Amino acid sequence: MKLNTPLTRGTLVERYKRFFGDVKLDDGTIVTAHCANSGSMLGVRQPGATVWLSPNQNPKAKLDWRWEMIEVDGALVGINTMHPNRIVEEAILDNNIKELTGYKECRREVKYGRENSRIDLLLEDPGLCYVEVKNVTLKRENRAEFPDAVTSRGAKHLRELSQMVKDGHRAVMVYLVQRADCDYFTVAGDIDPTYEEGLKKAIAGGVEVLCYQCKLSEEEIVLDKPLEISL
Repeated sequence: MKLNTPLTRGTLVERYKRFFGDVKLDDGTIVTAHCANSGSMLGVRQPGATVWLSPNQNPKAKLDWRWEMIEVDGALVGINTMHPNRIVEEAILDNNIKELTGYKECRREVKYGRENSRIDLLLEDPGLCYVEVKNVTLKRENRAEFPDAVTSRGAKHLRELSQMVKDGHRAVMVYLVQRADCDYFTVAGDIDPTYEEGLKKAIAGGVEVLCYQCKLSEEEIVLDKPLEISL
């Protein structure tokens, strides 16, 4: 996924109220950027860290900047949760996810399920394949982990995917790690034991689980390679 505009570097002052980040640009100006990430951002919100912003091109937007990346221990981490669906969709269309090749159609944000949900990607022909994408930014030791906070919404998606399998369809959970410095993926059961248990039940019920990490630069974020999954 190519980033539409050149990024602007700054230093994080603080992230607050979930959707705001104050950033000191290199010229000394303090700006407030929209933070498109509703999670806790554990480990990727340190004041003083180098961050990258993009200019907000939406004329209806209240803020002039969007927070895109942060540097943690020398590695870039993508924190914008608006990007993962597009990154995975592009990878599928380019046949870069071998487990999800062979489908003729790919649609986004399709209503489905019994709990008023929308599937991130629906692959069609042959059959139906429901693909849910989760953004992963948390790293502890050498592990990429999800979630970084209790997620009732994530648990709901696991139930919905499990039901699709029961209904005779294929269902796949894709964990997209927006960083390139992890050795394997696992679930943060100490943060959300209910989600961990839900994922185990979903897998037992036939839901497939994939994890891929990204390669990031100031120009693009692209799917890189699969990560081993350890549960």
